[in-house]
Amino acid sequence: MANEPRVLVVDDDEGVRSVLAEALRFWGYDVTTARDGLDALERMKSQLFDAALLDIRMPRMDGIELLREIRRLDVAMPVVMMTGDPTVETAVETLKQGAYDYLQKPLMLDEVRHLMARLMERRHLSREVQSLRSRLAAEMPVRELVGLSSAMELVKDLVSKVAGSDSPVLIEGESGTGKEVVAATVHRLSARSAGPFIPVNCGAIPSDLLESEFFGHVRGAFSGAVADALGLVRSAHGGTLFLDEIAELPPALQVKLLRVLQESEVRPVGSTKTYTVDIRVIAATNRALEEALKDGTLRQDLYYRLNVVRIAIPPLRERRADIPVLVNTFLRQFNHRFGRNVSGIAPDALAALTAYDFPGNVRELENLLERAYALGAKSQLTLADLPSLTARGGAPTAVSVSGVPPLAQVERELILRALEVYGNDRDRAAQALGISRRTIYRRLKEYGLL
Repeated sequence: MANEPRVLVVDDDEGVRSVLAEALRFWGYDVTTARDGLDALERMKSQLFDAALLDIRMPRMDGIELLREIRRLDVAMPVVMMTGDPTVETAVETLKQGAYDYLQKPLMLDEVRHLMARLMERRHLSREVQSLRSRLAAEMPVRELVGLSSAMELVKDLVSKVAGSDSPVLIEGESGTGKEVVAATVHRLSARSAGPFIPVNCGAIPSDLLESEFFGHVRGAFSGAVADALGLVRSAHGGTLFLDEIAELPPALQVKLLRVLQESEVRPVGSTKTYTVDIRVIAATNRALEEALKDGTLRQDLYYRLNVVRIAIPPLRERRADIPVLVNTFLRQFNHRFGRNVSGIAPDALAALTAYDFPGNVRELENLLERAYALGAKSQLTLADLPSLTARGGAPTAVSVSGVPPLAQVERELILRALEVYGNDRDRAAQALGISRRTIYRRLKEYGLL
């Protein structure tokens, strides 16, 4: 059945794999087995799983190392560890690495059945909560900061450190890198999390309405002001005001905004009364800050007020290692939104995504995958589901398995980027590209890299 939960069973003992697979299938699960960690990772490159059962002691790659790799590929998948030698240290280590639970061998099938039932119930409740948030339109960007590249680890570290303070934050990054997600995460982790998070696109408000939109107005203040309006600043009282594209604000409004930040007071348009506001301001820009200061689009005094903590989000092309986990995250979201059961992405399609520069960054990747769903993708995503990827200038094409492809330079770039993504592991890079290990070696010799 298409809606059967997909479970990955990884154990080097064929007898354990066989018994578990048979039992899980009898209980209504769709089961895939793997004989060790490397075998499991190969299956995960092209498939999404709802849960995994991992043995700890295995050759080539043990269960804890596999658990770490799974967390790099799919942060949402719950993992249960299995061990014949349970110790407190082992149990603590597996839970620290993100395991849902662990089972002691020899396995008791009733215990496995009940644990899997609890796990699936938790998964179902999590989806219901997400659905409820969406229906209530209360789901501000609560997506986690997805990515385990060193660049994203630095961003996460800065976010966790600054969240506990009330200091202003200035986020710098290209369009589509996830500046609002970072801002929302800072808010969610702060003491203001129970208060409002008010995102504002400063470049999207008509210039003649800016002051009223920001500071509110009283009835009769101008033509069309038929009632008092609170304004964005007062709406964020007790919470966080996120000003995206801050450099798009005209200088006159930047001056007034600076005064609000310095005095913690706001006066609505047409009013003689001022109101005290308690807000934290997080600002963002997709422009180089030095350039914005030099040409005067961002006032120096406002910049110095906001630039207490600065977080730079690197573009996706500089953190390609995050693309596989982002793809898995979006596939899960779209499976839920579209009511589909897409099982994963083909290796050549993932390699093509990884090789593409994504000028639109994470937003472009998300849109690309959403378009595939909108156009009817129902099983495993392939390159055929991503026609716009290869239609764009500079986008990669699939690498031919036999002979030299017409675009040799594209092949070279694709191979080198795949090696970068998979930590110079030629076996994994070859598998992802759909070519042999021997071809990888031959090409690297041709490039003078061996």
